[in-house]
Amino acid sequence: MNSEIASMRQTPERRQRWMATLARTPLQDLHALLDRYAPLPAYQLPRPPETGLCMVRGRMGGNGRPFNLGEMTVTRCVVQLEDATAGIAYVTGRDRRQAELAALADALLLNGHLPLSALEPLRESQAKHREQRRKAVASTKVDFFTLVRGED
Repeated sequence: MNSEIASMRQTPERRQRWMATLARTPLQDLHALLDRYAPLPAYQLPRPPETGLCMVRGRMGGNGRPFNLGEMTVTRCVVQLEDATAGIAYVTGRDRRQAELAALADALLLNGHLPLSALEPLRESQAKHREQRRKAVASTKVDFFTLVRGED
């Protein structure tokens, strides 16, 4: 794929969206995605999967002052295809294979081996899961209020 076509495919916002989708995709779904586009090109791991911690920050009410919420486990990986295309992935947890396959999918999206449309079923599945969680959380919501007493 020539660099002009590759640069059209890879706007920063588009890549951020597909990397977020890949990072949230379970291992079995990544296997299924890549199996549909086999045979895959050979690749190497210039930075094999490694697990570490990152600080998670939060804000009170979503717009207050930021604070350190705590640390979470993250696994990262870099994959390089035969054509020198490099893919990267950061996934939550310790699943090294998930990080490797997500990085491989990133590289395959960059070089055009995987079409962007291949991610649509993954996005739909993730949206459905988010909606189910939202409904489950909403059903447990409690509204607190204060009554004003009429006493003098």
